[in-house]
Amino acid sequence: MVGVCVFLVLAVLVVFAQTARFQFVNYDDEESVYSNPVVAQGLSIQAVGWAFTHAQTSNWIPLSTLSHMLDCQLFGLNAGGHHLVNVLWHAANAVLLFLVLRQMTGSLWRSAFVAAVFAVHPLRAESVAWVSERKDVMSGFFFILAIGAYVRYVRRPSGAGYSAVVLLFVAGLLAKSMVATLPFVLLLLDYWPLGRFSDWQRFGALVREKIPLFALSAASCATAALVPGLIITDSHRLSLLERIANALVSYVVYLRQMIFPAGLAPVYPIIPNGQPPPRVCAAFLLVGATSALVVAWRKQHPGLLIGWLWYLGMLFPVIGIIQISSDASHADRYTYLPEIGLAIAGTWAVADWGVRREHRRVILVLLMATAFGALIGCGYHQTSYWRTGESLWTRELACTSDNSTAHVYLGAALAREGKSELAIEQYRMALAIAPDNLAALNNLGTTLASEGTAAANHTKVQQAIACFRNALQIDPASKVTHYNLGVALASNGEMGAAMVQYRQALVIDPDFADAHLNLGNALRKSGQLDEAITHLRKVVKIKPDYATAYSTLGLVFLERGNVQEAIDSWKQALGIKPDQADVQNNLAWLLATTPEGSLRDGAKAVALAEQANHLSRGGNLKILRTLAAAYAEAGRFGDAAATARRALELGVAQKNHDLTAALQKEMSLYEANTPMRDATK
Repeated sequence: MVGVCVFLVLAVLVVFAQTARFQFVNYDDEESVYSNPVVAQGLSIQAVGWAFTHAQTSNWIPLSTLSHMLDCQLFGLNAGGHHLVNVLWHAANAVLLFLVLRQMTGSLWRSAFVAAVFAVHPLRAESVAWVSERKDVMSGFFFILAIGAYVRYVRRPSGAGYSAVVLLFVAGLLAKSMVATLPFVLLLLDYWPLGRFSDWQRFGALVREKIPLFALSAASCATAALVPGLIITDSHRLSLLERIANALVSYVVYLRQMIFPAGLAPVYPIIPNGQPPPRVCAAFLLVGATSALVVAWRKQHPGLLIGWLWYLGMLFPVIGIIQISSDASHADRYTYLPEIGLAIAGTWAVADWGVRREHRRVILVLLMATAFGALIGCGYHQTSYWRTGESLWTRELACTSDNSTAHVYLGAALAREGKSELAIEQYRMALAIAPDNLAALNNLGTTLASEGTAAANHTKVQQAIACFRNALQIDPASKVTHYNLGVALASNGEMGAAMVQYRQALVIDPDFADAHLNLGNALRKSGQLDEAITHLRKVVKIKPDYATAYSTLGLVFLERGNVQEAIDSWKQALGIKPDQADVQNNLAWLLATTPEGSLRDGAKAVALAEQANHLSRGGNLKILRTLAAAYAEAGRFGDAAATARRALELGVAQKNHDLTAALQKEMSLYEANTPMRDATK
C-alpha cells in the first residue's frame, strides 16, 4: 500500500509539478488573489472575519479564501508557490481516495487504478492548474476524508465517529458547496460496498441517520443561492426546456471526455438557440438506456450501478438546470469529484470481466497500463495550456468557434503583458462576433484611453469615449461603463462631463469606491475641496485599506491648509502601502518645511526622502529638492547644499525653469545654514 501511495504522488508530480513555473491567469485569479487587497495582505484576525462575510467570484468559500491568504503570507504573489499548494492538495486527494476505496472494498488494485485515473486525468487540469479553483481540491480533500470517517463510523458506531463525519462535511462545504451531495453519496455506499441496504424499511433508517447531513446540505445550498451573481436570473438565463436539454447533452459530453479527453478548454460556450433536438434525443436515449442497464445488472455488478448514480447525482447541482453560468454550457472543473463514480463503475465492470480467465487478466493489465500512460501524457499536455493567460485563451480559441468571450479574455491577457495593439485587435474581433459584448466594449475603450493618454493621442481617447457611449446604449445601468466613460472624459480634459459620469455610477452603486475616489480627485482639481473630502472619506469607509484614497485626502487637506490632517493621511497611506515614492516625498516635504514647529521632524523627513530617492533611482528633481530640504531641517546643511546643487543641475538639463529658480534660492539658504520654510510645493 505504501508503494501505491508513493506511485500516486509521483504520478501527480509528473503531470502537475510544471505549474511551479506558471503565472496567474486572468480568469478569476485577479479577483481571488493577486489584485484582492485583503487576500494579498495575508492572514490576520480581520482577514479571517472578512473571509467569512464576503463572497469570492460569486461563491461563499471562506475556507478556500483563507487558504489563499495563507499562500500570500508564505509566498507573496509568487504564483509558483500558489500552484504547488494546489498540486499538494490534489496529491493528497489521490492518496486518500485510494486508501478509502481500499478500506471500503478490500480491493487493492482496483482502488489503485481508480485513484490513478483520478490523479492524472486531463479533466483534472482545470481544478489543479488554476489557482482560483483551490476550492475543488480543498473541498475534495474533506469530502474524501468524510467518506473515510463514515466507513469507520459504520464499522465502529459512536457519537464521536458521527461527529467527525459532520465536522469534515462542514469543512468541505466551507471550501465549496458542491460537496453538498455527500449525504446522497453515503446512501449509495450503504448499498455497495458497505452492504447496509437490505429492504425499504432499512433504507428509511439510513435516511434518518443522515438527517443532520441533509440539513447541512440544504443550509449550504440556501446560503450559496443567496450570494449575488451565482444563479443566473437576468436576460442571459435560458428557458427551462433549454436548460434541461443542455443538462442531458452535458451528461453525455462529460462521459465522452472521460473516455476520450480531446478538445478540452476552459469555457465551452452555450450554443446559440439551444442544443439541436437530434442531439438532445440521442443524449436522452443514451442516459436512459445506460441507467436501465446498470439497474438491471445491479446484482451482478453493484459497483457499476453505484458508480453511475454517483456520477449522475454529484453532477446534478452544476449540470445547468439551475443555471450558474451565463456563457458556459459545462466546465471541466465540475467533474473533479463526480467522475470518481465513472472511474469506479468502469474499473469494477472491466475487472469483473477479466477476473475469471487468465488471458483476460493479461489483456486487462495491458489495457490499463496503456490507458494510464496515455492519460499521463494527455494530462501533462492539457496542464501546459494553463501556463499563462495568453496560452490559455489561445487554446480556448483553437477549441471553439465564434467565441466572443474568449477574444475578450485573450485581449485582457495581452493587455496585462503590455501588448496593447494586439489586445485592441482581439477586442475588435470579439465585437465583430457580438457587437453587444459589453466587456469587449469596455475593455477596448479602457485600452484605447490608456494608449491615447500615454501617447497624447486625442483620436484614441475619442474612440474610447465612443466605445463607452455605445456600451451605455446597450446597458445604461452599467456602473462600470459610466465610471470608465468618466475616466476617458477626464483624460480628454472634460472634467465636468467626467464628474457627471462618476455621479451616475454612484447613483447605481453608492458604495462604488473607485467612483468616489475619482470624483473626489476631480472635485479637488476644480477647487471644491469640502465635497472632495466627503467623497474621499466615503472611500476609506468602504475600503479602509485603500492607500490611494488616503494619499489623495492628504493633497486635499494640504490645499485647505490642514497640515496636520495631510500628515496623518499620508502616514496612513504609507502604513498600508509603504513603497509610494510620491507620498513619501509629499510627507517628507511637510515634515521638513512646515512653519509649524510642532509638526516638523527632520530625522523622519530625511528617512522618507532617502527612501523616495532610492525608489526613483536618484533621478527625480522634486524628490531631490525635498531631500535637500530634509537634510537642512536635520542640520546637515552641507548635504542639503550638495543635494540642492545636484537637483539644480538636473533642473537645468530638464529645462524646468520654475523649480530651477526655486532651487537657486533654497541652495543659498542651505549655504547660509538656514532651513527651508514652506507649507506648499
